[in-house]
Amino acid sequence: MNRLKTRKVKVGNIFIGGDAPIAVQSMTNTNTGNVENTVDQINQLKKAGCDIVRCAVPDGEACSALKKIVERVDIPIVADIHFDYKLALNSIENGISALRINPGNIGDIYKVREVARAAEKMKIPIRIGVNSGSLKKDILNKYGGVCAKALVDSALEHVKILEDVGFYNTVISIKSSNVSQMVESYRKISKIVDYPLHLGVTEAGTIWRGTIKSTVGIGTLLMEGIGDTIRVSLTGDPVEEVRVGREILKSCGLLKEGIEFISCPTCGRTEINLIEIAQEVEKRLLNVQKNIKVAVMGCVVNGPGEAREADIGIAGGRGEGLIFKKGSIVKKVREEDLVEALIEEIEKI
Repeated sequence: MNRLKTRKVKVGNIFIGGDAPIAVQSMTNTNTGNVENTVDQINQLKKAGCDIVRCAVPDGEACSALKKIVERVDIPIVADIHFDYKLALNSIENGISALRINPGNIGDIYKVREVARAAEKMKIPIRIGVNSGSLKKDILNKYGGVCAKALVDSALEHVKILEDVGFYNTVISIKSSNVSQMVESYRKISKIVDYPLHLGVTEAGTIWRGTIKSTVGIGTLLMEGIGDTIRVSLTGDPVEEVRVGREILKSCGLLKEGIEFISCPTCGRTEINLIEIAQEVEKRLLNVQKNIKVAVMGCVVNGPGEAREADIGIAGGRGEGLIFKKGSIVKKVREEDLVEALIEEIEKI
């Protein structure tokens, strides 16, 4: 697929947009004022493969904590701020890598100008975040409610505020909990601006439902070449957001790092406890950093052939199974030893 060409902006030590890889983001759900808990969660997110982490900054305590947090982590930190422009200014002074604000709710234009100047001086970008729950009454009245055109108009309004004060180091997100609305909004704005786009389905839901909605929305746009950075919003551990986000990129052929795991559905030919084995293998591989494809297949006859493109895998039989590499059988193993045997072979790669 051909990605739409967008401007390239720098967030800490990584780039977003242009020809840069698509970045996976998440957001801490700790009290930002609690430095220890927040640093611990940020490190967990990084270990899971997160590229950028956002922290809520609702008050002065959280803002002051940012300085200590930034000093103790080596991943770009984005300050998420609403309404109070002084929190934005202080967050910039405390060493953040980017701001997430809506210029329209910061207040008078001089406040926006001050924030923009401070961000420009420190060479940090501003992400404009528009979602279906934050539209102004005049835009809602104009379109008779929330719709893709309303979301795009709102985003462009915020963009203009920044452009009017001479700021162009901008990233845009337009999120909705309605997947179709979200997809349509990004399609529309991608034809109007060349700013990098941050993709996400807001308030997507629990890990199960939210994963499905996010995969449909984000995946659709990525396959169309739209999007420069993503966040999967889930009600749960933010580490799961990163794992899902990376799997979306892998499924779209946009990320080649780490384990790619495939397994077949069970059927009447299955003669081993395939579900339990697949779950155990997937769990054991969570922190394995090898760029390989691993397959867990239920049928000895067809398994190795069906997963020929896999680097290594299991094909089950009656009470036993085969370990295979690149479609060729390596050895036969008892069912109860299959997982351990597979992990041992993976460690040799």
